[in-house]
Amino acid sequence: YKRQVYIGGEAFGLRAKAKNFSIEDMKEGVKFAHERNVKVYVTANILAHNYDLEGARAYFEELKEVGPDALIISDPGMFTIAKEVLPDIDIHISTQANNTNYMTYNFWWNQGAKRVVSARELSLEEIKEIRAHIPEEMEIETFMHGAMCISYSGRCLLSSFLAGRDANRGACTHPCRWKYAVVEENRPGQFMPVYENERGTYIFNSKDLCMIEHIPEMVSSGIDSFKIEGRMKTALYVATVARTYRLAIDDFIEDPEKYKARIPFYKSEISKCTYRQYTTGFFFGKPDENTQIYDSNTYIREYTYLGIVGDANEQGLYHIEQRNKFSVGETIEVMKPDGQNIEVTVKRIVDENGKIVYDDGYDSMLPSYSSARIWLEDVLDKEDPNWVKFESVPYMAIYSFVLSPFTDEIRLVRNESHGPMFKDVVPEDEFTHITQSMQSGEEVRYALILANVYKKGLQKVEFTIKKQ
Repeated sequence: YKRQVYIGGEAFGLRAKAKNFSIEDMKEGVKFAHERNVKVYVTANILAHNYDLEGARAYFEELKEVGPDALIISDPGMFTIAKEVLPDIDIHISTQANNTNYMTYNFWWNQGAKRVVSARELSLEEIKEIRAHIPEEMEIETFMHGAMCISYSGRCLLSSFLAGRDANRGACTHPCRWKYAVVEENRPGQFMPVYENERGTYIFNSKDLCMIEHIPEMVSSGIDSFKIEGRMKTALYVATVARTYRLAIDDFIEDPEKYKARIPFYKSEISKCTYRQYTTGFFFGKPDENTQIYDSNTYIREYTYLGIVGDANEQGLYHIEQRNKFSVGETIEVMKPDGQNIEVTVKRIVDENGKIVYDDGYDSMLPSYSSARIWLEDVLDKEDPNWVKFESVPYMAIYSFVLSPFTDEIRLVRNESHGPMFKDVVPEDEFTHITQSMQSGEEVRYALILANVYKKGLQKVEFTIKKQ
């Protein structure tokens, strides 16, 4: 199973609200993918109207310079234009064409299509039967993970009817995920909830497809290409799900027992991106009431997508294209393409000019005395001699005992979110003494004993203040 990606352009795809690829973006993306032995397919799978046709012809002319490996099309008119303009590029038939039987597959093969994406409404037994009745060279592609449309292979009119936005032209507003109520004709404004067996009101809300536990059945069904549905999803979703299925398939081909043993790992990886509850869809028979979600229309989100890691500079610092906030002292997880996950603690954040970045923004100056913190997220290893374990702690938060070099008193301070405030550990009069009385190069050492309720132990942390 080779690696492939499918992308949408700025026109004629079914993701009108997404930030899609311009022609220049496509050129860059195709070059990047081909250098890594990955194929790229461009979607042009709208159901076209008369006024789309000339624009589609011009668009396909532009795609000559892009050089995709295939187009994904559902409309016979768009198919005809693509064959005329791009005779040397393969055409795949989209699931939007409702491909549910082997006669349909053979029809498209005779028209010149190389691959057909099966309708989501097919069982694995039906797919096996299709495989037995089509040319050996013809390819079957099937969705194995992602959102399920409430309508027949995406042929939905709910969005057009309720919001005036055509799902078959890429503008779906997902009304199947809305919450519905009943209004009686003579009682306008009185909304009565809709119940299904007392479980809730989301009457069109399907669970997401997930076949990570059924790789053997998928492989043995004669499917040539497994597809991940990534509708309006983040890069984290695409990377996590695609990488996990890639690992699962490779593990199964290498050793079925290895795959079986690692199923809990695959499931835990997939849960790191947003998801709904899961179903196997139509693969093992017609879905029943258990494939619907009745009490919520929201995604489950257990992890936060922080950004994309780029190259390291000469100092060993990695460039991160940030998507959500994270702070110094936090532990984050880095996903590597080879399937490894690495936990790292953020020690320092700087901008491209080397200026330190703090929680309240970009600044080359140190934070004010009153707002400075001492970061204490790096807990000691339990084998460290400064670690003393105990079974119960009387505190409801994390506290620090402060040992000052200027006094014999031991102060108890309560830590804030990532550690105590600097002013609680080093009083202003002591800090003034350090800055005004000490000579350049002199230093003083403070010690903190942490009572940590989460780690159930005591930790000794020392830090030094040195006058420059």
